[in-house]
Amino acid sequence: MLLKVDSYVGGRYLQPAEGHYVDKIDPRTGEKMGEVANSGPREVELAIQSAADAQPAWRDMRPSERGRILVELARIIRRSEDRLGALESAETGKPGREMATLMDLTAQYFEFYAGIVNVMDGEVINQGPNYHVYTRRDPFGVIGAILPWNAPLHQAARAIAPALATGNTVVAKPSEHTSASLVELARIAVEEAGLPAGVFNVVVGKGSVIGPVMARHPLMRKISFTGGLTAGQELGRIAAERILPLTLELGGKSANIVFDDADLAAAAKGATTAFTWNSGQWCAAGTRLLVQENIHDRFVEKLVAEVAALRVGPEHDATSGPITTRAQFEKIQSYFEIAEREGLKPAIGGKAASGDHLGGGWYIEPTVYTGVTNDMTLAKEEIFGPILCVIPFKDEADALRLANDSEFGLGAGIWSRDIGRVHRVAASLEAGRIVVNEYSGGFVQTPCGGFKQSGYGREQGIDALSHYTQLKSVIIRL
Repeated sequence: MLLKVDSYVGGRYLQPAEGHYVDKIDPRTGEKMGEVANSGPREVELAIQSAADAQPAWRDMRPSERGRILVELARIIRRSEDRLGALESAETGKPGREMATLMDLTAQYFEFYAGIVNVMDGEVINQGPNYHVYTRRDPFGVIGAILPWNAPLHQAARAIAPALATGNTVVAKPSEHTSASLVELARIAVEEAGLPAGVFNVVVGKGSVIGPVMARHPLMRKISFTGGLTAGQELGRIAAERILPLTLELGGKSANIVFDDADLAAAAKGATTAFTWNSGQWCAAGTRLLVQENIHDRFVEKLVAEVAALRVGPEHDATSGPITTRAQFEKIQSYFEIAEREGLKPAIGGKAASGDHLGGGWYIEPTVYTGVTNDMTLAKEEIFGPILCVIPFKDEADALRLANDSEFGLGAGIWSRDIGRVHRVAASLEAGRIVVNEYSGGFVQTPCGGFKQSGYGREQGIDALSHYTQLKSVIIRL
Protein backbone atom coordinates (compact mmCIF):
# COMPACT_ATOMS: atom_id res chain seq x y z
CA MET A 1 0.00 0.00 0.00
CA LEU A 2 1.70 3.21 -1.18
CA LEU A 3 0.52 6.24 0.76
CA LYS A 4 0.83 9.97 0.18
CA VAL A 5 -0.61 11.79 3.16
CA ASP A 6 -1.43 15.51 3.25
CA SER A 7 -3.07 17.63 5.93
CA TYR A 8 -6.85 18.13 5.87
CA VAL A 9 -7.84 21.72 6.71
CA GLY A 10 -11.09 23.58 6.19
CA GLY A 11 -12.66 20.67 4.36
CA ARG A 12 -9.89 20.14 1.80
CA TYR A 13 -6.46 18.57 1.48
CA LEU A 14 -3.58 20.94 2.14
CA GLN A 15 -0.10 20.28 0.79
CA PRO A 16 2.95 21.58 2.70
CA ALA A 17 3.94 25.08 1.66
CA GLU A 18 7.57 24.08 1.21
CA GLY A 19 6.62 20.92 -0.67
CA HIS A 20 8.53 18.73 1.76
CA TYR A 21 7.56 15.13 2.55
CA VAL A 22 9.13 12.48 4.77
CA ASP A 23 9.27 8.78 3.99
CA LYS A 24 6.82 6.46 5.70
CA ILE A 25 8.46 3.10 6.41
CA ASP A 26 6.47 -0.12 6.63
CA PRO A 27 7.18 -1.62 10.10
CA ARG A 28 6.48 -5.11 8.73
CA THR A 29 9.21 -4.95 6.10
CA GLY A 30 11.45 -1.97 6.87
CA GLU A 31 10.80 -0.68 3.34
CA LYS A 32 9.30 2.60 2.14
CA MET A 33 5.52 2.47 1.83
CA GLY A 34 4.70 6.12 1.15
CA GLU A 35 5.28 9.79 1.92
CA VAL A 36 3.86 12.03 4.64
CA ALA A 37 3.62 15.82 4.45
CA ASN A 38 6.22 17.63 6.53
CA SER A 39 4.00 20.57 7.46
CA GLY A 40 5.11 23.66 9.31
CA PRO A 41 3.87 26.90 10.88
CA ARG A 42 1.90 27.99 7.79
CA GLU A 43 -0.27 24.88 7.85
CA VAL A 44 -0.79 25.19 11.63
CA GLU A 45 -1.86 28.83 11.21
CA LEU A 46 -4.36 27.94 8.48
CA ALA A 47 -5.79 25.06 10.49
CA ILE A 48 -6.22 27.06 13.70
CA GLN A 49 -7.75 30.01 11.85
CA SER A 50 -10.12 27.64 10.05
CA ALA A 51 -11.16 26.10 13.36
CA ALA A 52 -11.62 29.53 14.98
CA ASP A 53 -13.77 30.75 12.10
CA ALA A 54 -15.99 27.66 12.26
CA GLN A 55 -16.37 27.56 16.03
CA PRO A 56 -19.12 30.16 16.71
CA ALA A 57 -21.64 28.49 14.39
CA TRP A 58 -20.76 25.03 15.69
CA ARG A 59 -21.00 26.26 19.30
CA ASP A 60 -24.41 27.82 18.69
CA MET A 61 -25.85 24.73 17.02
CA ARG A 62 -28.33 22.88 19.22
CA PRO A 63 -26.59 20.06 21.13
CA SER A 64 -29.03 17.55 19.67
CA GLU A 65 -28.02 18.59 16.14
CA ARG A 66 -24.33 18.31 16.95
CA GLY A 67 -25.09 14.92 18.41
CA ARG A 68 -26.94 13.83 15.26
CA ILE A 69 -23.89 14.61 13.12
CA LEU A 70 -21.58 12.71 15.47
CA VAL A 71 -23.88 9.68 15.47
CA GLU A 72 -23.86 9.77 11.68
CA LEU A 73 -20.05 9.87 11.79
CA ALA A 74 -20.06 6.80 14.05
CA ARG A 75 -22.33 5.00 11.59
CA ILE A 76 -19.97 5.78 8.71
CA ILE A 77 -16.95 4.65 10.75
CA ARG A 78 -18.63 1.27 11.19
CA ARG A 79 -19.51 1.14 7.51
CA SER A 80 -15.91 2.09 6.61
CA GLU A 81 -14.14 -0.09 9.16
CA ASP A 82 -12.40 -2.20 6.52
CA ARG A 83 -10.88 0.84 4.82
CA LEU A 84 -9.97 2.66 8.04
CA GLY A 85 -8.70 -0.53 9.63
CA ALA A 86 -6.54 -1.35 6.62
CA LEU A 87 -4.92 2.10 6.76
CA GLU A 88 -4.20 1.82 10.48
CA SER A 89 -2.96 -1.74 10.25
CA ALA A 90 -0.62 -0.83 7.39
CA GLU A 91 0.85 2.18 9.19
CA THR A 92 1.20 0.70 12.67
CA GLY A 93 1.86 -2.93 11.77
CA LYS A 94 -0.95 -4.11 14.04
CA PRO A 95 -2.34 -7.54 13.14
CA GLY A 96 -5.44 -7.16 11.00
CA ARG A 97 -7.51 -9.22 13.43
CA GLU A 98 -7.36 -6.34 15.97
CA MET A 99 -8.85 -3.75 13.65
CA ALA A 100 -12.55 -4.57 14.01
CA THR A 101 -12.36 -4.06 17.79
CA LEU A 102 -10.42 -0.80 17.48
CA MET A 103 -12.78 0.61 14.84
CA ASP A 104 -15.75 -0.33 17.02
CA LEU A 105 -14.20 1.54 19.97
CA THR A 106 -13.57 4.56 17.74
CA ALA A 107 -17.24 4.64 16.75
CA GLN A 108 -18.34 4.16 20.36
CA TYR A 109 -16.69 7.44 21.42
CA PHE A 110 -18.74 9.45 18.97
CA GLU A 111 -21.95 7.59 19.89
CA PHE A 112 -21.37 8.02 23.63
CA TYR A 113 -20.62 11.74 23.61
CA ALA A 114 -23.29 12.47 20.99
CA GLY A 115 -25.84 11.11 23.47
CA ILE A 116 -24.72 12.47 26.83
CA VAL A 117 -24.01 15.99 25.59
CA ASN A 118 -27.77 16.43 25.26
CA VAL A 119 -28.22 16.08 29.01
CA MET A 120 -25.11 17.97 30.10
CA ASP A 121 -26.14 21.13 31.89
CA GLY A 122 -25.33 23.45 34.75
CA GLU A 123 -27.30 23.80 37.97
CA VAL A 124 -29.49 26.32 39.74
CA ILE A 125 -28.07 27.52 43.07
CA ASN A 126 -30.66 28.72 45.59
CA GLN A 127 -29.74 32.13 47.00
CA GLY A 128 -33.19 33.14 48.17
CA PRO A 129 -36.14 34.85 46.45
CA ASN A 130 -34.20 37.94 45.35
CA TYR A 131 -31.70 36.09 43.17
CA HIS A 132 -31.66 33.67 40.29
CA VAL A 133 -28.25 32.01 40.24
CA TYR A 134 -27.18 29.30 37.84
CA THR A 135 -24.11 27.79 36.20
CA ARG A 136 -23.49 26.77 32.62
CA ARG A 137 -20.71 25.00 30.76
CA ASP A 138 -19.22 26.79 27.76
CA PRO A 139 -16.76 25.36 25.20
CA PHE A 140 -13.18 26.61 25.19
CA GLY A 141 -13.09 27.33 21.45
CA VAL A 142 -10.25 25.75 19.48
CA ILE A 143 -8.92 22.52 21.00
CA GLY A 144 -5.60 20.97 19.98
CA ALA A 145 -5.24 17.19 20.06
CA ILE A 146 -1.61 16.02 19.88
CA LEU A 147 -1.62 12.27 19.42
CA PRO A 148 0.74 9.26 19.61
CA TRP A 149 1.43 6.54 17.07
CA ASN A 150 0.41 3.45 19.02
CA ALA A 151 -3.41 3.55 18.54
CA PRO A 152 -4.13 6.41 16.12
CA LEU A 153 -7.92 6.44 15.74
CA HIS A 154 -8.76 5.19 19.24
CA GLN A 155 -6.56 7.84 20.87
CA ALA A 156 -7.88 10.53 18.54
CA ALA A 157 -11.55 9.73 19.03
CA ARG A 158 -11.43 9.85 22.81
CA ALA A 159 -10.25 13.48 22.64
CA ILE A 160 -12.01 14.67 19.49
CA ALA A 161 -15.47 13.24 20.27
CA PRO A 162 -16.02 15.07 23.61
CA ALA A 163 -14.37 18.21 22.25
CA LEU A 164 -16.75 18.36 19.27
CA ALA A 165 -19.80 17.28 21.27
CA THR A 166 -19.40 20.22 23.66
CA GLY A 167 -19.12 22.82 20.88
CA ASN A 168 -15.38 23.14 20.44
CA THR A 169 -13.59 22.85 17.13
CA VAL A 170 -10.44 20.75 16.73
CA VAL A 171 -6.99 20.86 15.22
CA ALA A 172 -5.50 17.37 15.52
CA LYS A 173 -1.82 16.53 15.10
CA PRO A 174 -1.26 12.80 14.58
CA SER A 175 2.17 11.23 14.69
CA GLU A 176 4.02 11.55 11.40
CA HIS A 177 4.40 7.76 11.58
CA THR A 178 0.63 7.10 11.65
CA SER A 179 -1.30 9.93 9.98
CA ALA A 180 -3.32 8.42 7.14
CA SER A 181 -6.24 6.95 9.11
CA LEU A 182 -6.93 10.22 10.96
CA VAL A 183 -6.80 12.28 7.77
CA GLU A 184 -9.32 9.86 6.27
CA LEU A 185 -11.52 10.16 9.38
CA ALA A 186 -11.55 13.95 9.05
CA ARG A 187 -12.45 13.66 5.38
CA ILE A 188 -15.41 11.36 5.96
CA ALA A 189 -16.56 13.52 8.89
CA VAL A 190 -16.86 16.54 6.61
CA GLU A 191 -17.65 15.02 3.23
CA GLU A 192 -19.90 12.16 4.30
CA ALA A 193 -21.21 12.81 7.84
CA GLY A 194 -22.02 16.50 7.36
CA LEU A 195 -19.62 18.06 9.84
CA PRO A 196 -19.12 21.71 8.81
CA ALA A 197 -15.78 22.42 7.13
CA GLY A 198 -13.24 23.78 9.60
CA VAL A 199 -14.72 22.06 12.65
CA PHE A 200 -12.28 19.12 12.46
CA ASN A 201 -8.83 19.72 10.95
CA VAL A 202 -5.72 17.53 10.79
CA VAL A 203 -2.19 18.88 10.41
CA VAL A 204 0.39 16.28 9.43
CA GLY A 205 4.06 16.60 10.25
CA LYS A 206 6.68 16.31 12.96
CA GLY A 207 5.50 16.86 16.50
CA SER A 208 8.68 18.66 17.50
CA VAL A 209 7.81 21.36 14.95
CA ILE A 210 4.02 21.49 15.03
CA GLY A 211 3.35 20.95 18.74
CA PRO A 212 5.10 24.12 20.01
CA VAL A 213 3.53 26.24 17.27
CA MET A 214 0.08 24.97 18.25
CA ALA A 215 0.67 25.60 21.95
CA ARG A 216 1.91 29.15 21.39
CA HIS A 217 -0.87 30.23 19.03
CA PRO A 218 -3.16 32.83 20.67
CA LEU A 219 -6.33 31.23 19.26
CA MET A 220 -5.51 27.81 20.72
CA ARG A 221 -7.49 27.55 23.97
CA LYS A 222 -6.72 24.07 25.24
CA ILE A 223 -4.59 21.06 24.29
CA SER A 224 -5.03 17.36 24.93
CA PHE A 225 -1.72 15.52 24.69
CA THR A 226 -1.00 11.81 24.82
CA GLY A 227 2.62 10.78 24.59
CA GLY A 228 5.93 10.55 26.40
CA LEU A 229 6.98 12.29 29.59
CA THR A 230 9.72 14.44 28.03
CA ALA A 231 7.44 15.84 25.31
CA GLY A 232 4.70 16.41 27.90
CA GLN A 233 7.09 18.37 30.11
CA GLU A 234 8.16 20.58 27.20
CA LEU A 235 4.53 21.22 26.26
CA GLY A 236 3.79 22.04 29.91
CA ARG A 237 6.51 24.68 29.97
CA ILE A 238 5.04 26.40 26.92
CA ALA A 239 1.50 26.12 28.31
CA ALA A 240 2.58 27.69 31.61
CA GLU A 241 3.67 30.85 29.79
CA ARG A 242 0.20 31.20 28.23
CA ILE A 243 -1.83 29.75 31.12
CA LEU A 244 -3.04 27.23 28.54
CA PRO A 245 -5.13 24.37 29.97
CA LEU A 246 -3.78 20.89 29.26
CA THR A 247 -4.93 17.33 29.55
CA LEU A 248 -1.84 15.11 29.72
CA GLU A 249 -1.68 11.35 29.50
CA LEU A 250 1.98 10.46 29.71
CA GLY A 251 4.00 7.35 30.43
CA GLY A 252 3.33 4.38 32.66
CA LYS A 253 5.02 1.51 34.46
CA SER A 254 1.89 -0.17 35.69
CA ALA A 255 1.92 -2.79 38.43
CA ASN A 256 -0.07 -5.98 37.86
CA ILE A 257 -0.44 -7.77 41.22
CA VAL A 258 -1.09 -11.51 41.51
CA PHE A 259 -2.06 -12.74 45.00
CA ASP A 260 -1.84 -16.36 46.03
CA ASP A 261 -5.61 -16.87 46.03
CA ALA A 262 -5.98 -15.81 42.37
CA ASP A 263 -7.09 -18.02 39.51
CA LEU A 264 -3.54 -18.63 38.34
CA ALA A 265 -4.42 -19.87 34.86
CA ALA A 266 -6.53 -16.79 34.17
CA ALA A 267 -3.92 -14.51 35.74
CA ALA A 268 -1.13 -15.99 33.60
CA LYS A 269 -3.16 -15.45 30.44
CA GLY A 270 -4.16 -11.93 31.50
CA ALA A 271 -0.64 -10.98 32.56
CA THR A 272 0.63 -12.08 29.13
CA THR A 273 -1.90 -9.89 27.35
CA ALA A 274 -1.09 -7.02 29.72
CA PHE A 275 2.48 -6.67 28.43
CA THR A 276 2.20 -8.02 24.87
CA TRP A 277 -0.98 -6.40 23.50
CA ASN A 278 0.03 -4.09 20.66
CA SER A 279 3.57 -5.46 21.11
CA GLY A 280 3.72 -3.69 24.47
CA GLN A 281 3.13 -0.30 22.87
CA TRP A 282 0.52 1.15 25.22
CA CYS A 283 0.97 3.49 28.16
CA ALA A 284 -1.00 1.42 30.65
CA ALA A 285 0.72 -1.89 29.85
CA GLY A 286 1.18 -4.09 32.91
CA THR A 287 4.96 -4.36 32.67
CA ARG A 288 5.70 -4.77 36.40
CA LEU A 289 4.24 -8.11 37.43
CA LEU A 290 4.17 -8.46 41.22
CA VAL A 291 3.71 -12.10 42.25
CA GLN A 292 3.26 -13.37 45.82
CA GLU A 293 6.34 -15.34 46.90
CA ASN A 294 4.62 -18.61 47.79
CA ILE A 295 3.24 -19.02 44.22
CA HIS A 296 6.06 -17.30 42.33
CA ASP A 297 7.77 -20.29 40.70
CA ARG A 298 4.52 -22.07 39.87
CA PHE A 299 3.07 -18.92 38.36
CA VAL A 300 6.16 -18.05 36.30
CA GLU A 301 6.02 -21.53 34.77
CA LYS A 302 2.43 -20.91 33.63
CA LEU A 303 3.33 -17.42 32.42
CA VAL A 304 6.27 -18.58 30.33
CA ALA A 305 4.10 -21.27 28.74
CA GLU A 306 1.55 -18.60 27.75
CA VAL A 307 4.25 -16.37 26.27
CA ALA A 308 5.81 -19.28 24.38
CA ALA A 309 2.48 -19.89 22.65
CA LEU A 310 2.35 -16.38 21.15
CA ARG A 311 2.85 -15.95 17.42
CA VAL A 312 4.87 -12.92 16.36
CA GLY A 313 4.67 -11.89 12.74
CA PRO A 314 3.03 -9.91 9.94
CA GLU A 315 0.09 -12.27 9.46
CA HIS A 316 -3.50 -11.11 9.82
CA ASP A 317 -4.08 -13.42 12.79
CA ALA A 318 -0.67 -13.03 14.49
CA THR A 319 -0.74 -12.54 18.25
CA SER A 320 1.79 -9.72 18.13
CA GLY A 321 2.95 -7.51 15.28
CA PRO A 322 6.02 -5.34 14.75
CA ILE A 323 7.18 -2.29 16.63
CA THR A 324 5.74 0.72 14.80
CA THR A 325 8.88 2.86 14.45
CA ARG A 326 12.53 2.06 13.87
CA ALA A 327 13.61 4.37 16.71
CA GLN A 328 11.37 2.52 19.17
CA PHE A 329 12.60 -0.84 17.88
CA GLU A 330 16.18 0.21 18.59
CA LYS A 331 15.28 1.67 21.99
CA ILE A 332 13.67 -1.58 23.12
CA GLN A 333 16.75 -3.56 22.13
CA SER A 334 18.93 -1.28 24.25
CA TYR A 335 17.10 -2.56 27.33
CA PHE A 336 18.30 -6.10 26.65
CA GLU A 337 21.84 -4.77 27.11
CA ILE A 338 20.82 -2.90 30.26
CA ALA A 339 19.24 -6.07 31.67
CA GLU A 340 22.43 -8.02 31.04
CA ARG A 341 24.53 -5.35 32.77
CA GLU A 342 22.20 -5.52 35.79
CA GLY A 343 22.62 -9.28 35.99
CA LEU A 344 19.24 -10.31 34.59
CA LYS A 345 18.65 -13.28 32.32
CA PRO A 346 15.39 -13.75 30.43
CA ALA A 347 13.12 -16.65 31.28
CA ILE A 348 11.98 -16.36 27.67
CA GLY A 349 12.80 -13.99 24.81
CA GLY A 350 15.47 -11.35 25.22
CA LYS A 351 16.24 -10.33 21.64
CA ALA A 352 14.82 -9.12 18.35
CA ALA A 353 12.70 -11.77 16.67
CA SER A 354 14.10 -13.40 13.55
CA GLY A 355 12.88 -15.72 10.83
CA ASP A 356 12.36 -15.77 7.09
CA HIS A 357 8.69 -14.85 7.45
CA LEU A 358 9.64 -11.63 9.32
CA GLY A 359 11.80 -10.22 6.53
CA GLY A 360 13.26 -6.86 7.49
CA GLY A 361 10.44 -5.98 9.89
CA TRP A 362 10.88 -4.58 13.39
CA TYR A 363 9.87 -7.51 15.59
CA ILE A 364 10.75 -8.13 19.24
CA GLU A 365 10.44 -11.44 21.07
CA PRO A 366 8.02 -11.13 24.00
CA THR A 367 10.39 -11.21 26.95
CA VAL A 368 10.05 -12.12 30.63
CA TYR A 369 12.71 -11.30 33.23
CA THR A 370 12.57 -12.84 36.71
CA GLY A 371 14.66 -11.91 39.72
CA VAL A 372 13.93 -8.22 39.13
CA THR A 373 13.99 -5.75 42.00
CA ASN A 374 12.05 -2.51 41.98
CA ASP A 375 15.18 -0.37 41.90
CA MET A 376 16.45 -1.82 38.61
CA THR A 377 16.30 0.20 35.41
CA LEU A 378 13.88 -2.24 33.76
CA ALA A 379 11.46 -1.83 36.66
CA LYS A 380 11.65 1.97 36.74
CA GLU A 381 11.64 3.14 33.12
CA GLU A 382 8.86 2.90 30.58
CA ILE A 383 10.18 0.70 27.77
CA PHE A 384 7.08 0.73 25.54
CA GLY A 385 7.72 -2.74 24.24
CA PRO A 386 6.94 -6.37 25.12
CA ILE A 387 9.29 -6.70 28.12
CA LEU A 388 7.96 -7.88 31.48
CA CYS A 389 9.63 -7.61 34.89
CA VAL A 390 8.52 -10.20 37.47
CA ILE A 391 8.98 -8.98 41.06
CA PRO A 392 8.12 -11.16 44.09
CA PHE A 393 6.33 -9.78 47.16
CA LYS A 394 5.60 -11.11 50.65
CA ASP A 395 2.16 -9.85 51.63
CA GLU A 396 -0.46 -7.21 50.89
CA ALA A 397 1.50 -4.38 52.50
CA ASP A 398 4.64 -5.34 50.57
CA ALA A 399 2.69 -5.48 47.31
CA LEU A 400 1.35 -1.97 47.86
CA ARG A 401 4.77 -0.64 48.78
CA LEU A 402 6.29 -2.01 45.58
CA ALA A 403 3.38 -1.02 43.35
CA ASN A 404 3.39 2.60 44.56
CA ASP A 405 7.19 2.91 44.45
CA SER A 406 7.17 4.41 40.97
CA GLU A 407 7.21 7.86 39.40
CA PHE A 408 4.25 6.76 37.28
CA GLY A 409 0.65 6.01 38.18
CA LEU A 410 -1.45 5.32 35.10
CA GLY A 411 -2.94 1.85 35.60
CA ALA A 412 -2.76 -1.24 37.80
CA GLY A 413 -4.16 -4.75 37.98
CA ILE A 414 -5.25 -6.93 40.89
CA TRP A 415 -5.75 -10.70 40.74
CA SER A 416 -7.51 -12.07 43.83
CA ARG A 417 -10.71 -13.84 44.89
CA ASP A 418 -10.78 -11.97 48.23
CA ILE A 419 -13.23 -9.11 47.70
CA GLY A 420 -12.15 -7.33 50.86
CA ARG A 421 -8.54 -7.40 49.74
CA VAL A 422 -9.52 -6.17 46.27
CA HIS A 423 -11.22 -3.07 47.71
CA ARG A 424 -8.43 -2.36 50.20
CA VAL A 425 -5.70 -2.62 47.58
CA ALA A 426 -7.64 -0.66 44.94
CA ALA A 427 -8.18 2.16 47.43
CA SER A 428 -4.46 2.35 48.26
CA LEU A 429 -2.96 2.04 44.78
CA GLU A 430 -1.67 5.33 43.35
CA ALA A 431 -2.99 4.89 39.83
CA GLY A 432 -5.76 6.33 37.72
CA ARG A 433 -7.43 3.07 36.71
CA ILE A 434 -7.50 -0.29 38.49
CA VAL A 435 -8.66 -3.46 36.73
CA VAL A 436 -9.47 -6.58 38.75
CA ASN A 437 -9.22 -10.20 37.56
CA GLU A 438 -8.44 -9.17 34.00
CA TYR A 439 -6.12 -6.63 32.44
CA SER A 440 -7.71 -4.41 29.84
CA GLY A 441 -7.95 -0.85 28.66
CA GLY A 442 -11.34 -0.38 30.27
CA PHE A 443 -14.39 1.03 28.53
CA VAL A 444 -15.35 4.19 26.64
CA GLN A 445 -17.53 5.10 29.63
CA THR A 446 -14.65 4.70 32.15
CA PRO A 447 -12.49 7.74 32.99
CA CYS A 448 -8.83 7.32 32.06
CA GLY A 449 -5.87 9.32 33.29
CA GLY A 450 -2.82 9.27 35.49
CA PHE A 451 -1.46 10.01 38.92
CA LYS A 452 2.02 11.48 39.46
CA GLN A 453 4.14 11.71 36.29
CA SER A 454 1.57 9.82 34.26
CA GLY A 455 -0.22 13.11 33.77
CA TYR A 456 -3.38 14.95 34.80
CA GLY A 457 -6.89 15.49 33.56
CA ARG A 458 -9.14 12.71 32.34
CA GLU A 459 -10.19 11.30 29.01
CA GLN A 460 -13.19 9.00 28.49
CA GLY A 461 -16.41 8.83 30.46
CA ILE A 462 -18.66 11.66 31.58
CA ASP A 463 -15.76 13.23 33.49
CA ALA A 464 -14.04 14.14 30.22
CA LEU A 465 -16.76 16.70 29.49
CA SER A 466 -15.56 18.86 32.39
CA HIS A 467 -12.12 19.00 30.73
CA TYR A 468 -13.54 20.27 27.43
CA THR A 469 -15.78 22.96 28.90
CA GLN A 470 -15.41 25.97 31.19
CA LEU A 471 -17.78 26.52 34.09
CA LYS A 472 -19.51 29.90 34.20
CA SER A 473 -21.65 31.31 37.03
CA VAL A 474 -24.54 33.69 36.29
CA ILE A 475 -25.89 35.76 39.25
CA ILE A 476 -29.08 37.76 38.65
CA ARG A 477 -30.66 40.09 41.21
CA LEU A 478 -34.43 40.01 40.64
